[in-house]
Amino acid sequence: MQEGKKIKVVLVEDEEVLLDVLESKLKKEGYEVFSAKDGQAGLDLIRAVQPDLVLLDIIMPRMDGLEVLTHMHNDPVLSRIPVIIISNSGQAVEIEKAAALGARDYLVKAEFDPQEVLDKMSALLKTTGKETDAAVASAAPEKKETAAVNPADFRVLLVEDDSFLRDLISQKLKKEGFIVIEAVDGEESLKKAATENPHIILLDLILPGADGFDILKKLKEDPSVSKIPVIVLSNLGQKEDVEKGIRLGATDYLVKAHNTPGEIIDKVREILAKSY
Repeated sequence: MQEGKKIKVVLVEDEEVLLDVLESKLKKEGYEVFSAKDGQAGLDLIRAVQPDLVLLDIIMPRMDGLEVLTHMHNDPVLSRIPVIIISNSGQAVEIEKAAALGARDYLVKAEFDPQEVLDKMSALLKTTGKETDAAVASAAPEKKETAAVNPADFRVLLVEDDSFLRDLISQKLKKEGFIVIEAVDGEESLKKAATENPHIILLDLILPGADGFDILKKLKEDPSVSKIPVIVLSNLGQKEDVEKGIRLGATDYLVKAHNTPGEIIDKVREILAKSY
C-alpha cells in the first residue's frame, strides 16, 4: 500500500478491552486508527480527522453515540462519513434510531468477532469508493481449516476477571457448542479445575488476589490436574512473560490484543484435537 493511501478510521469506544483488541486488529490490517473513549472526544476527533469510516459505541460518558450521530447527521460534511455502530444493546428501537440518524450498519458486542467488523468495514468502503489494499486484505482472510473436534464433548474452564472479555469469550465458546465453566480469581480456578474436570483451561495472568503464573505453577504441580492443557490468555506480551508461561507448563500463550475471539476458539480446537 502506498504511503498516504491508508484508510482513516475513528474508533469511539469506552470499553478498554474492546478498544485495545479492535485498535490492534485494525492497525495490523493496515488501517490508520484514531481512538477516543467518550462521545465528546470522539466527535471532536471525527471533526478534526474527517475519517473514511467511524466505529461508534452507543453507551458512553459525556455524550452517547446517538448524540454523536445527531451532530454528524446535522453537519453537511460529517453526514457523508459512514458509521458502523458497535453496542451492548441489540434492541430494535435503538437500531432504528441509529439508522434514522445515518448509521450504515450495526453490531452487538456480545455476538461479534473483530473479523466481522473488518468484513463489514470492507463491504461498506466498497460502496463509498474508498476501498484500499487494507480493506481488500482484511475482508477476505484465508479460511483456516479448524480442528475436527465435537465441542459438546469438551468442557472449557475460562479464568478471566474482566467481565466484558469473559462474557465475550464465553458466549463465543457456547455458540460453538462447548461447555463453559467460569472462574474470576485464582482460588476459584484451582477449585474448579479439581472439581469440574475441564478438558482445557484458558487462564488470565492478572487476577484479583493472585498471580496467574503462581496459579499455572500450582496446576502443573497437582497430579490430578497437571495433564489438563492450559492456554495463557493475557495482556502481558513481553518475551520474558511468554517464555515464563511456557516454562511453567502452558501449552500455548496468546496475547489478548493480538487475538480475536475466533482465533482463540481455533486455538482451543487445535489443542483439544492434539490432546484427546
